[in-house]
Amino acid sequence: MKTITGSKDSNFYLYANLFMFFGLLWIINWIKAKTQFIAMVAASTYYFNSSKEKGEGSAEVMTAFHFCYKYHSGSLAFGSFIIALIQFIKFIFLYMAQKAETMSGENTMVKCIVKIGGCLIQCIEKICDYINKAAYSYMAVSGDGFCTSAWNGFLLNMKHSMKFAFANFLASMFIFLGKLSVVFFNLVCVYFIMKADGDMDKVNSATGPLVLVGIVSFMCATIFLGLFDETVIALVTCVAVDSDLNDGEPQYGPPTFHDHLDKIGGDF
Repeated sequence: MKTITGSKDSNFYLYANLFMFFGLLWIINWIKAKTQFIAMVAASTYYFNSSKEKGEGSAEVMTAFHFCYKYHSGSLAFGSFIIALIQFIKFIFLYMAQKAETMSGENTMVKCIVKIGGCLIQCIEKICDYINKAAYSYMAVSGDGFCTSAWNGFLLNMKHSMKFAFANFLASMFIFLGKLSVVFFNLVCVYFIMKADGDMDKVNSATGPLVLVGIVSFMCATIFLGLFDETVIALVTCVAVDSDLNDGEPQYGPPTFHDHLDKIGGDF
Protein backbone atom coordinates (compact mmCIF):
# COMPACT_ATOMS: atom_id res chain seq x y z
CA MET A 1 0.00 0.00 0.00
CA LYS A 2 2.82 2.33 0.85
CA THR A 3 4.52 1.46 -2.42
CA ILE A 4 1.41 2.34 -4.44
CA THR A 5 0.96 5.59 -2.53
CA GLY A 6 4.61 6.47 -2.98
CA SER A 7 4.37 5.76 -6.70
CA LYS A 8 1.32 8.03 -7.03
CA ASP A 9 3.10 10.83 -5.13
CA SER A 10 6.17 10.38 -7.32
CA ASN A 11 4.10 10.61 -10.50
CA PHE A 12 2.26 13.66 -9.18
CA TYR A 13 5.52 15.51 -8.46
CA LEU A 14 6.90 14.48 -11.85
CA TYR A 15 3.86 15.81 -13.72
CA ALA A 16 3.83 18.96 -11.58
CA ASN A 17 7.50 19.63 -12.33
CA LEU A 18 6.95 19.04 -16.04
CA PHE A 19 3.95 21.37 -16.00
CA MET A 20 5.97 24.08 -14.23
CA PHE A 21 8.86 23.59 -16.66
CA PHE A 22 6.53 24.00 -19.63
CA GLY A 23 5.02 27.09 -18.01
CA LEU A 24 8.51 28.56 -17.58
CA LEU A 25 9.31 27.93 -21.24
CA TRP A 26 6.03 29.55 -22.26
CA ILE A 27 6.62 32.66 -20.11
CA ILE A 28 10.18 33.09 -21.40
CA ASN A 29 9.07 32.80 -25.02
CA TRP A 30 6.13 35.13 -24.40
CA ILE A 31 8.43 37.82 -23.01
CA LYS A 32 10.75 37.30 -25.98
CA ALA A 33 7.81 37.53 -28.41
CA LYS A 34 6.59 40.78 -26.86
CA THR A 35 10.08 42.26 -27.12
CA GLN A 36 10.30 41.25 -30.77
CA PHE A 37 6.84 42.62 -31.57
CA ILE A 38 7.51 45.97 -29.89
CA ALA A 39 10.71 46.38 -31.93
CA MET A 40 8.83 45.44 -35.12
CA VAL A 41 5.97 47.88 -34.51
CA ALA A 42 8.45 50.66 -33.74
CA ALA A 43 10.31 49.93 -36.99
CA SER A 44 7.04 49.76 -38.96
CA THR A 45 5.79 53.11 -37.65
CA TYR A 46 9.17 54.63 -38.47
CA TYR A 47 8.89 53.38 -42.05
CA PHE A 48 5.30 54.47 -42.70
CA ASN A 49 5.77 57.82 -40.94
CA SER A 50 8.54 58.59 -43.42
CA SER A 51 8.39 59.50 -47.08
CA LYS A 52 10.15 61.66 -49.63
CA GLU A 53 7.55 64.39 -49.16
CA LYS A 54 7.37 64.35 -45.34
CA GLY A 55 11.00 63.49 -44.73
CA GLU A 56 12.18 61.18 -41.97
CA GLY A 57 9.49 60.21 -39.48
CA SER A 58 9.72 58.86 -35.96
CA ALA A 59 9.45 55.42 -34.40
CA GLU A 60 6.40 55.32 -32.12
CA VAL A 61 7.67 53.15 -29.27
CA MET A 62 4.76 53.92 -26.93
CA THR A 63 2.34 52.97 -29.69
CA ALA A 64 4.24 49.70 -30.00
CA PHE A 65 3.75 49.01 -26.27
CA HIS A 66 0.07 49.93 -26.61
CA PHE A 67 -0.47 47.53 -29.52
CA CYS A 68 1.48 44.79 -27.78
CA TYR A 69 -0.36 44.77 -24.47
CA LYS A 70 -3.84 45.92 -25.55
CA TYR A 71 -4.47 44.32 -28.91
CA HIS A 72 -2.00 41.50 -29.59
CA SER A 73 -1.09 40.02 -26.23
CA GLY A 74 -3.16 36.89 -26.93
CA SER A 75 -1.69 36.42 -30.40
CA LEU A 76 1.83 36.69 -28.99
CA ALA A 77 0.92 34.22 -26.25
CA PHE A 78 -0.35 31.76 -28.87
CA GLY A 79 2.79 32.08 -30.98
CA SER A 80 5.04 31.64 -27.95
CA PHE A 81 2.94 28.63 -26.90
CA ILE A 82 3.82 26.88 -30.16
CA ILE A 83 7.53 27.48 -29.68
CA ALA A 84 7.37 26.46 -26.01
CA LEU A 85 5.55 23.25 -26.93
CA ILE A 86 8.20 22.33 -29.49
CA GLN A 87 10.99 23.10 -27.01
CA PHE A 88 9.22 20.99 -24.38
CA ILE A 89 8.90 18.06 -26.80
CA LYS A 90 12.57 18.51 -27.67
CA PHE A 91 13.53 18.37 -23.98
CA ILE A 92 11.47 15.18 -23.43
CA PHE A 93 12.91 13.62 -26.56
CA LEU A 94 16.51 14.35 -25.56
CA TYR A 95 15.88 12.98 -22.07
CA MET A 96 14.31 9.78 -23.41
CA ALA A 97 17.04 9.49 -26.04
CA GLN A 98 19.73 9.67 -23.39
CA LYS A 99 17.98 6.90 -21.43
CA ALA A 100 17.63 4.79 -24.61
CA GLU A 101 21.32 5.17 -25.44
CA THR A 102 22.29 4.11 -21.92
CA MET A 103 19.96 1.10 -21.93
CA SER A 104 21.11 -0.01 -25.40
CA GLY A 105 24.73 -0.04 -24.32
CA GLU A 106 25.71 2.85 -26.61
CA ASN A 107 24.34 1.02 -29.66
CA THR A 108 25.35 2.72 -32.93
CA MET A 109 21.92 2.32 -34.55
CA VAL A 110 20.19 3.89 -31.54
CA LYS A 111 22.63 6.80 -31.63
CA CYS A 112 21.93 7.31 -35.33
CA ILE A 113 18.16 7.33 -34.77
CA VAL A 114 18.55 9.78 -31.88
CA LYS A 115 20.67 12.13 -34.00
CA ILE A 116 18.16 12.05 -36.85
CA GLY A 117 15.25 12.69 -34.47
CA GLY A 118 17.09 15.55 -32.79
CA CYS A 119 17.89 17.09 -36.18
CA LEU A 120 14.24 16.89 -37.27
CA ILE A 121 13.00 18.52 -34.07
CA GLN A 122 15.64 21.24 -34.44
CA CYS A 123 14.49 21.90 -38.02
CA ILE A 124 10.83 22.10 -36.94
CA GLU A 125 11.78 24.55 -34.18
CA LYS A 126 13.68 26.77 -36.63
CA ILE A 127 10.83 26.71 -39.16
CA CYS A 128 8.21 27.58 -36.54
CA ASP A 129 10.40 30.34 -35.16
CA TYR A 130 10.79 31.82 -38.65
CA ILE A 131 7.03 31.59 -39.31
CA ASN A 132 6.38 33.26 -35.95
CA LYS A 133 8.68 36.14 -36.85
CA ALA A 134 6.95 36.49 -40.21
CA ALA A 135 3.58 36.52 -38.42
CA TYR A 136 4.71 39.13 -35.89
CA SER A 137 6.16 41.40 -38.57
CA TYR A 138 3.00 41.20 -40.70
CA MET A 139 0.90 41.68 -37.57
CA ALA A 140 2.90 44.83 -36.79
CA VAL A 141 1.97 46.27 -40.19
CA SER A 142 -1.61 45.04 -40.67
CA GLY A 143 -2.93 44.58 -37.12
CA ASP A 144 -4.43 41.17 -38.02
CA GLY A 145 -4.55 38.20 -35.65
CA PHE A 146 -1.84 35.57 -35.37
CA CYS A 147 -3.21 32.91 -37.75
CA THR A 148 -4.10 35.40 -40.49
CA SER A 149 -0.76 37.16 -40.10
CA ALA A 150 1.15 33.88 -40.14
CA TRP A 151 -0.46 32.85 -43.43
CA ASN A 152 -0.16 36.24 -45.11
CA GLY A 153 3.37 36.70 -43.76
CA PHE A 154 4.35 33.29 -45.15
CA LEU A 155 2.91 34.17 -48.58
CA LEU A 156 4.68 37.52 -48.49
CA ASN A 157 7.96 35.77 -47.69
CA MET A 158 7.46 33.39 -50.61
CA LYS A 159 6.63 36.21 -53.02
CA HIS A 160 9.63 38.33 -51.95
CA SER A 161 11.89 35.45 -50.98
CA MET A 162 15.09 37.01 -52.38
CA LYS A 163 14.48 40.22 -50.48
CA PHE A 164 13.98 38.45 -47.18
CA ALA A 165 16.90 36.07 -47.78
CA PHE A 166 19.26 38.93 -48.58
CA ALA A 167 18.05 40.97 -45.60
CA ASN A 168 18.43 38.02 -43.21
CA PHE A 169 21.94 37.34 -44.51
CA LEU A 170 22.90 40.99 -44.13
CA ALA A 171 21.43 41.18 -40.63
CA SER A 172 23.20 37.98 -39.57
CA MET A 173 26.54 39.31 -40.80
CA PHE A 174 26.11 42.64 -38.99
CA ILE A 175 25.05 40.90 -35.77
CA PHE A 176 27.98 38.47 -35.96
CA LEU A 177 30.50 41.25 -36.59
CA GLY A 178 28.89 43.36 -33.87
CA LYS A 179 29.22 40.57 -31.30
CA LEU A 180 32.86 40.00 -32.21
CA SER A 181 33.62 43.73 -32.03
CA VAL A 182 31.97 44.22 -28.64
CA VAL A 183 33.65 41.17 -27.09
CA PHE A 184 37.07 42.03 -28.54
CA PHE A 185 36.86 45.70 -27.50
CA ASN A 186 35.81 44.82 -23.93
CA LEU A 187 38.54 42.21 -23.58
CA VAL A 188 41.21 44.64 -24.77
CA CYS A 189 39.95 47.36 -22.42
CA VAL A 190 39.84 45.01 -19.41
CA TYR A 191 43.33 43.70 -20.16
CA PHE A 192 44.91 47.15 -20.32
CA ILE A 193 42.94 48.38 -17.29
CA MET A 194 44.16 45.42 -15.24
CA LYS A 195 47.69 46.01 -16.47
CA ALA A 196 47.58 49.75 -15.69
CA ASP A 197 46.16 49.21 -12.17
CA GLY A 198 48.66 46.49 -11.37
CA ASP A 199 45.97 43.83 -11.03
CA MET A 200 48.02 41.41 -13.10
CA ASP A 201 50.33 40.88 -10.12
CA LYS A 202 47.38 40.11 -7.82
CA VAL A 203 46.07 37.15 -9.80
CA ASN A 204 47.77 33.95 -10.91
CA SER A 205 46.35 34.28 -14.41
CA ALA A 206 44.33 36.86 -16.30
CA THR A 207 42.47 34.11 -18.16
CA GLY A 208 39.67 33.81 -15.58
CA PRO A 209 38.64 37.50 -15.49
CA LEU A 210 38.98 37.80 -19.27
CA VAL A 211 36.81 34.72 -19.87
CA LEU A 212 34.15 36.07 -17.49
CA VAL A 213 34.17 39.49 -19.20
CA GLY A 214 34.00 37.80 -22.59
CA ILE A 215 30.98 35.70 -21.62
CA VAL A 216 29.11 38.67 -20.11
CA SER A 217 29.96 40.87 -23.12
CA PHE A 218 28.75 38.20 -25.54
CA MET A 219 25.46 37.78 -23.63
CA CYS A 220 24.82 41.54 -23.53
CA ALA A 221 25.69 41.92 -27.22
CA THR A 222 23.36 39.03 -28.10
CA ILE A 223 20.46 40.60 -26.19
CA PHE A 224 20.80 44.10 -27.63
CA LEU A 225 21.92 43.25 -31.17
CA GLY A 226 19.20 40.59 -31.41
CA LEU A 227 16.68 43.41 -31.82
CA PHE A 228 18.45 44.40 -35.03
CA ASP A 229 17.29 41.15 -36.65
CA GLU A 230 13.63 41.84 -35.79
CA THR A 231 13.97 45.42 -37.04
CA VAL A 232 15.35 44.28 -40.40
CA ILE A 233 12.55 41.72 -40.86
CA ALA A 234 9.94 44.38 -40.02
CA LEU A 235 11.43 46.90 -42.47
CA VAL A 236 11.60 44.34 -45.27
CA THR A 237 7.97 43.42 -44.57
CA CYS A 238 7.07 47.11 -44.78
CA VAL A 239 8.90 47.46 -48.11
CA ALA A 240 7.18 44.35 -49.50
CA VAL A 241 3.69 45.48 -48.39
CA ASP A 242 4.34 49.01 -49.64
CA SER A 243 5.46 47.68 -53.03
CA ASP A 244 2.45 45.37 -53.38
CA LEU A 245 -0.01 48.12 -52.48
CA ASN A 246 1.51 50.62 -54.93
CA ASP A 247 2.18 48.45 -57.99
CA GLY A 248 5.87 47.94 -57.30
CA GLU A 249 6.61 51.60 -56.55
CA PRO A 250 7.01 52.09 -52.76
CA GLN A 251 5.61 55.41 -51.54
CA TYR A 252 6.89 55.34 -47.97
CA GLY A 253 10.21 55.06 -46.21
CA PRO A 254 12.84 57.64 -45.22
CA PRO A 255 14.33 59.81 -47.97
CA THR A 256 16.90 57.95 -50.10
CA PHE A 257 15.95 54.73 -48.24
CA HIS A 258 15.04 52.82 -51.39
CA ASP A 259 17.99 54.30 -53.28
CA HIS A 260 20.40 52.87 -50.73
CA LEU A 261 18.63 49.51 -50.85
CA ASP A 262 19.00 49.46 -54.63
CA LYS A 263 22.72 50.19 -54.35
CA ILE A 264 23.23 47.45 -51.78
CA GLY A 265 20.98 44.75 -53.18
CA GLY A 266 20.59 45.56 -56.87
CA ASP A 267 16.97 44.63 -57.59
CA PHE A 268 16.13 44.59 -53.88
